[in-house]
Amino acid sequence: MSPSLSVVSDNVVGALPRSEALSMRVRRLQAEAKGLAREHIAALVAALHEAEALAAEIAEGGEAYPAGIRDIARRLTEECESKIGTIEAINARL
Repeated sequence: MSPSLSVVSDNVVGALPRSEALSMRVRRLQAEAKGLAREHIAALVAALHEAEALAAEIAEGGEAYPAGIRDIARRLTEECESKIGTIEAINARL
């Protein structure tokens, strides 16, 4: 018994459409990458805000937390605030 044969298209998946020039594709992909980078930066800023809030809670937590931990948390709160401002300023220029 002979194996079944079928016709397979020679179109390559992901091939460039004839209407889209390579330079246009590069520009489109660069714009997409920049958009994704902005989303990633926004996620970083959100995580820093969350870390800042958590550190502030610990810093103000009183005697339940060791003094050294409270001090680190207080400094981390200030650092997060500063880093968030720096990231947002840099991102605003882009």
